[in-house]
Amino acid sequence: MAFEALKAQVYMILDEIAARPADRHILQENLREKLAELSALGLPLPEDLVRLEAELEDRSADDLYPKG
Repeated sequence: MAFEALKAQVYMILDEIAARPADRHILQENLREKLAELSALGLPLPEDLVRLEAELEDRSADDLYPKG
C-alpha cells in the first residue's frame, strides 16, 4: 500500500479517536497496526504519530480522551 494511502488511513483513525473516545482502545490498536505497516515497508514513522501512540498507551491518556 502506498505511503500516502497509509497516511490517510492513520489520519482517519485519529479523527475517529476524537469522535468516539469510548472506542479509543480499539482505534488505538488500529493506529498501531498502521504504524507497523509503515515500519514493515521501511518507511519512516512520523514522530508526532509515534509520540501520540505512546501518549495514548500511557494511563493518563484517559484524561486526554475521556470515555464519555
